[in-house]
Amino acid sequence: MVASARVQKLVRRYKLAIATALAILLLQGLVVWSFSSLEDDEEEEPGEKGRQWKPRLPDPGPGPKDPDSSAGRGGGAGRKHGRWRGRTERPGVHAARPARPVTGQRRVGRRPPAPAAEPSARRNPGAGAAQPAGGFQHGDTGSVEGAPLPTESGFAPKCEIVGKDALSALARASTKRCRQEIANVVCLHQAGGLMPRAVPRHCQLSGKTGPVVQWDESRAQGPPSPKGPPVRIAYMLVVHGRAVRQLKRLLKAVYHRQHYFYIHVDQRSDYLHREVVELAQAYPNVRVTPWRMVTIWGGASLLKMYLRSMRDLLEAPGWAWDYYINLSATDYPTRTNDELVTFLTGHRDKNFLKSHGRDNSRFIKKQGLDRLFHECDSHMWRLGERQIPEGIVVDGGSDWFSLTRSFVEYVVYTRDPLVAQLRQFYTYTLLPAESFFHTVLENSHACDTLVDNNLRVTNWNRKLGCKCQYKHIVDWCGCSPNDFKPQDFLRLQQLSRPTFFARKFESTVNQEVLEILDSHLYGSYPPGTPALKAYWENVYDRAEGLGGLSDVALTAYTSFVRLGLRHLGGPGPQPADRLCRFEPRDLPSRVHLYFYDDRFQGYLVTQEVRHPGSGRAESLEMWLMPQGALKLTGHGGQANRLQGLEVGTEWDPKERIFRNFGGLLGPLDEPTAMQHWARGPNLTVTLVWIDPAYVVATSYDITVDAEAEFTQYKPPLRRPLRPGTWTVRLLQFWVPLGETRFLVLPLTFNHRLPLRKDDGSWLHAGPPNGEYMEQSFQGLNGVLNLPRPGPAEEAARRRAELAGPALEDWTDSSLGGFWSVAGVCGPDVSGCPALEPCSRTRWSSLSPDPKSELGPVKADGRLR
Repeated sequence: MVASARVQKLVRRYKLAIATALAILLLQGLVVWSFSSLEDDEEEEPGEKGRQWKPRLPDPGPGPKDPDSSAGRGGGAGRKHGRWRGRTERPGVHAARPARPVTGQRRVGRRPPAPAAEPSARRNPGAGAAQPAGGFQHGDTGSVEGAPLPTESGFAPKCEIVGKDALSALARASTKRCRQEIANVVCLHQAGGLMPRAVPRHCQLSGKTGPVVQWDESRAQGPPSPKGPPVRIAYMLVVHGRAVRQLKRLLKAVYHRQHYFYIHVDQRSDYLHREVVELAQAYPNVRVTPWRMVTIWGGASLLKMYLRSMRDLLEAPGWAWDYYINLSATDYPTRTNDELVTFLTGHRDKNFLKSHGRDNSRFIKKQGLDRLFHECDSHMWRLGERQIPEGIVVDGGSDWFSLTRSFVEYVVYTRDPLVAQLRQFYTYTLLPAESFFHTVLENSHACDTLVDNNLRVTNWNRKLGCKCQYKHIVDWCGCSPNDFKPQDFLRLQQLSRPTFFARKFESTVNQEVLEILDSHLYGSYPPGTPALKAYWENVYDRAEGLGGLSDVALTAYTSFVRLGLRHLGGPGPQPADRLCRFEPRDLPSRVHLYFYDDRFQGYLVTQEVRHPGSGRAESLEMWLMPQGALKLTGHGGQANRLQGLEVGTEWDPKERIFRNFGGLLGPLDEPTAMQHWARGPNLTVTLVWIDPAYVVATSYDITVDAEAEFTQYKPPLRRPLRPGTWTVRLLQFWVPLGETRFLVLPLTFNHRLPLRKDDGSWLHAGPPNGEYMEQSFQGLNGVLNLPRPGPAEEAARRRAELAGPALEDWTDSSLGGFWSVAGVCGPDVSGCPALEPCSRTRWSSLSPDPKSELGPVKADGRLR
């Protein structure tokens, strides 16, 4: 009793302190719970085929023995959260990822919490320039006109936010501006002031109103239609990225002097914008939008861009067009201009849009039309549920369309409440361009002009294209069509349907199919035409600055230059060698990827150099070619299934390639191992990763199903990875079937500045405590016959302290084991007799490329 009374007395004396401590603990618990549950219900992307992954150690036995809609299913934005009344800034949260099951069929597991998004100014170096209010602001990476804007710099919700989707978005948004916009939208929606409740419908028809239009080959080849003069087309080209040669090839194929071409280049694609502005100067009917937007996949900004471009085209002096057709740089015509003009002239009052072709309620659910979205920070945030407005029919499908001028005028200029209220509704809609024009047309007085056909053939393979690959930019699972390849050519010949364009094509994936299609339409190029099988794509241009370059790329490019100059100068004292010894001036000026016959051939690095003796300045281009690192060691039986083993980053599950074509990796990268299989019996294999110091970083099993073609897995290795040559071995019952080597590049730059010694001491030292995973795999050293790691680890520790020229020598020798100099070229007149002029080579980015060169307009009004 005495003890109990003493406790009660202490509690009364310190009750304020105890209450404060409990409140702090409760608050911390809520914060941890909120952040840890951000991604709890996200689905893991499915694998290719297979069953189970588990860490692998040796057994203790005696020895080794839509038609066109791109929406998928809902993403994982909905979480368990408390109510939101306000919040403070938080740093990025980094969480270790658990080992995930890997297989060829599916992986079961959960993703870690999404890291804080990168600030918009870092993603878009041009951010920050002021623009007039009400229009698109240069640097506004994705905020949509019409959204309730923040009224103050601090984040202060005007209402109590309780919806789990909205709370999840607020927790993940990276800027105060975006969080304030989200809060304003949600509060307005909760108050019932955001969405229209009913929209007037003017169409007197019910059901699908469009007629079925067939393709008549004989009519297409006959005399022009009597329905007035031939139509003139305004092509709206919406492009991004760096594939300027493919864009030129498209423009060359569709160009005619009677048509008009308006090009919008994404605000993040400065290199492409400069190239497009230059090419447009040669043709009076080609113009570039004087404004640019960030048009993310699925974003409301894409619809805003289309509407603004339509207004521009309607008000362009002298541009008397009849049809508005949108294209991307990954499109290509499947029929000639004459066939298209003849067809559209015969149906000049029709609007061509492709509908989803499924149950309408199911479409609304899969498309997310019953969900509220808002775009900011270049992301589409899911904010909750909403009701479809009453009184109208909602439809949609493909965001590629061919629209009459009269319908475009109606959409742009009308004050009809139907259009005004649908604009408001679609401002907060996922993939709005896939539904807005369909819905407006089907509910307008012009509903009888709809034809359920977008005049395209799209290469859908939903088994590969619907892997939620856009969840980093949208809170939804979307789909994307596959690239066409030669085996798909029969699909391009739609004999009964009137199709005039196809998508998608990517020259970095397959250029042969473009050559087949181009020859089918316009005839083959003359024999001996150069570069028909070659393709170049720029990945760096000095005019952009270093902001877009990673330390890995900058390290590799400068090392490539040193290797190229060393190769050109030669080891001997001959006078010719002395004339060819140059010193680099500043950093490389351009870098291109080079492909030939649809195979990656390496990097082309352009460097300004100076001769140390004469001071002569020249510009050289160096070709660095990758060396093979794969060894297949199995013989017969199941071993014959293994066709390839590769390690890289930027795995594309849709095209099943690494988008990091050169496989350049640094200590902070997260590599993936991919296996390519022939069909055969089921088998289970073991993969072992060995670092440069003979430390077994990880080991795991993969079960490969009989039909599997590809398996891939990214082990959750602790970083930094130890620089040097890594080995990945693939074994069955501990018998080797194959192995590959890959390089983790020692970096000579950190944050795009020369690496200092104190930076390298941690960046090149390997993982903390020398352990890549919680589980140790060093018991495998004996089974794999590896040397003792001790001496190699000591040598690695010494190399980690290198800086300056010694570090560059280490980087060059490491890179030289995986890359070789295949050529060096220079200007037409050079002081080095060993230099071939770049314009006369077949590999240089400065060599002739007739298929992608536009040239003057021919007598028939065409370029091709």
